[in-house]
Amino acid sequence: MASVVFLRTGVEQTIELRASEGGQRLDKYVAQTVPDLSRSRARKLIEEGLVKVNGGLAKPSYRVEVGDLVVVHIPLPEPMEVRPEAIPLNIVYEDEGIIVVNKPAGMVVHPAYGHRTGTLVNAVLAHCPELARAEDALRPGIVHRLDKDTSGLIIVAKNDLACRHLQRQFKRREVKKVYLALLEGSLEPARGVIEAPIGRDKKRRKRMAVMRGGREARTEYQVVEYFHGGGGYTLVEAEPRTGRTHQVRIHFASIGHPLAGDLVYGFRKQRLSSLQRQFLHARTLGFRLPGSDEYIELMAELPDDLRVVLEELKRLVAR
Repeated sequence: MASVVFLRTGVEQTIELRASEGGQRLDKYVAQTVPDLSRSRARKLIEEGLVKVNGGLAKPSYRVEVGDLVVVHIPLPEPMEVRPEAIPLNIVYEDEGIIVVNKPAGMVVHPAYGHRTGTLVNAVLAHCPELARAEDALRPGIVHRLDKDTSGLIIVAKNDLACRHLQRQFKRREVKKVYLALLEGSLEPARGVIEAPIGRDKKRRKRMAVMRGGREARTEYQVVEYFHGGGGYTLVEAEPRTGRTHQVRIHFASIGHPLAGDLVYGFRKQRLSSLQRQFLHARTLGFRLPGSDEYIELMAELPDDLRVVLEELKRLVAR
């Protein structure tokens, strides 16, 4: 697609790319060629005049030609200051070392480009001001993550000692995590294991994929219920034994049963009118408490928006 001719790092980045294939839109070409750059971010850089083709400005729709020299100037993002925000939290468990929250769908875990406020970290900082002294200023106390549109249980450490204790458990795969997921189609067998390595998609850098040479990934599952109405769906309990990004979503998509409502790894056209996001809920979390080393297991019931989806399916089956 292209070869990197020059790369300078410092206060900002300037990347020069020599196109070896033509016909592709400029915004798509830049996004696919520059690591970790989304298409929307590439389009914004082009519109701001930070991308030049053969020394001149171009539109996002410009079609790259063989031999074009594309220079991409990437300024560093503005430094972020994470401020406490009085956002209500559904706290499932709390002691002097940790807080376990039932995160709602739509909430981002920690601030990042495009999500500087309204995150779980902003909310927890208001609840636990002492977290402002944590070693990681942008992700204070965060030892694992949930996708924005995934609901359910997440642990936040209130101090560095508790943080390291939990990080060791995650690294050793001692934390029990069970998700409820609704899959497209009828999954067989009713109990099984998916073992498939996961890595970053080379063509779409914001996505992950099952690929040769990826990192080991294992997901165990058990069917909870089959729904034969509406084209067929399967409700499963999924227990990822490894913690790869988007693991549950990718694994089920890789065997032809993507999560209902998953517009990234699943079907673009959704058949369930009541489903407004991917059907994935982190229901169970088991781990050892940092203070006493006692094992506890917590559970968060399915949220109302996903309950409505199952009720819709039951009505379809009853017809």
